[in-house]
Amino acid sequence: MISLEMKEAVRANGAKMIVADPRKIDLVDYADVWMSQKPGSDVALINGMIHVIIKEELHDKNFIAERTEDFDKLAAVVKAYTPDMVERITGVPAQDIEKAARLFAQAKTGAIFYAMGITQHTTGVDNVKALANLAMVTGNVGKENAGVNPLRGQNNVQGACDMGALPNVFPGYQPVTDENARKKFEAVWGVTLDSKVGLTIMEMMSGAIEGKVKAMFILGEDPLTSDPNVSHVKEAIENLDFLVVQDLFLTEVAKHADVILPGVSFAEKEGTFTNTERRVQRGREAIKPRGSARPDWKIFLELFKRMGAKQSCTTPEKIMKEIAGVTPQYGGITYKRIEREGILWPCPDKNHPGTKYLHKDRFTRGKGLFFPIEFIDPNELPDAEYPHILTTGRVLYHWHGGNMSRRSKGLMAIYPEGLVEMNPQDAEAVGCKEGDMVSVESRRGKVTGKLKVTKKSPPGVIFMTFHFPDVLTNLLTNDALDPIAKIPEYKVCAVKVQKAS
Repeated sequence: MISLEMKEAVRANGAKMIVADPRKIDLVDYADVWMSQKPGSDVALINGMIHVIIKEELHDKNFIAERTEDFDKLAAVVKAYTPDMVERITGVPAQDIEKAARLFAQAKTGAIFYAMGITQHTTGVDNVKALANLAMVTGNVGKENAGVNPLRGQNNVQGACDMGALPNVFPGYQPVTDENARKKFEAVWGVTLDSKVGLTIMEMMSGAIEGKVKAMFILGEDPLTSDPNVSHVKEAIENLDFLVVQDLFLTEVAKHADVILPGVSFAEKEGTFTNTERRVQRGREAIKPRGSARPDWKIFLELFKRMGAKQSCTTPEKIMKEIAGVTPQYGGITYKRIEREGILWPCPDKNHPGTKYLHKDRFTRGKGLFFPIEFIDPNELPDAEYPHILTTGRVLYHWHGGNMSRRSKGLMAIYPEGLVEMNPQDAEAVGCKEGDMVSVESRRGKVTGKLKVTKKSPPGVIFMTFHFPDVLTNLLTNDALDPIAKIPEYKVCAVKVQKAS
């Protein structure tokens, strides 16, 4: 949906577009510059652009002086990242790096958009910090039509994070380690809260294998298709003493559950969604739930009751009222105010109109902090035994584990199976042609799928989706984690491809 707006901006308004992506995605047709970097080389590419901007004095000196700190430390690090050096690391021609840097720095406003191609690396946090550096160097923060814009992978990821669906914070990103925050939520919820930071998904899986995590409650997620190194995940799930799955369908992980709680779709419940631009919007029940299925909030209320927890939030509107009471960013958001149109948080009180863009006059921490980031190789690189890089992603016609989209006859007619996309050069080298069945093998597993020969993938890079359980791509992917965010490295692992026997 957002790409449609981008295309229109280029076609109708003369916007300039830079695309940095290893694969020739559709947006490349609209780009002034396409930089096809080697998967996992993003920090080097971004540092190369910043090097050119500083060297040619295209940086925003006033913004840097007034609103940031540690610019000198950044400048010292990127000095080594000359376009020629970056070309050797990334494979992107030096002149394209220079052209992209000048185009971005000289624009009146420049917006950076990224999705999971930036975050799903062992250097995911470094990648995001490097993009923040690029935005601040050019003064493209705190003004309209600019900024660093993460495109969330699902329609309510932003809302889930805002509500505390992270292991280290309560709603509103209030740390569980903060005593005042704990006291505040204890008073509202009438329970004693732990100050210990919880586990991320992959840490939970390791904990289950080790016997430290005994039970799991999985809601609206299928880790046996969407998590990396599925063999490791399967071992974890099978080692649990007790598993509850709450979902719309009998997913792969639900087949292992001791209890299945049938939830409902977005169209069968009331509530709110918060989208990628922080807009809080109403969702309304359009059809009644069928059978014994119930909205998630009703299921939770029944669980609270059985566990002895008193709960006064007995309607979605009352839940929203509690959210506003404990979450400063949502303080002024009510059902009445978002009856017809959503509001962008922060919206601290009922007279506040909402916030169109962040960091207008100052950053949350005061001054923006530059992070000098050095390039680090991905966790796993190609070698003689596994000569290709596998990178994963989605296709337009399917979504995530495919539990919904594979039930659509129309979508399955267009895209019925998982494919192995490979450059013509690589296909010829392994003696395979379009439509052949090929095996793709990594250090973690082996899958078989139909070959699609395409120039979308550069030489040396294999692309596969993870929508189809019969071509279980995540048997192959690497569960090595970013040390800070604990995000797995879905986007880079070493594989070999052979014609299937």
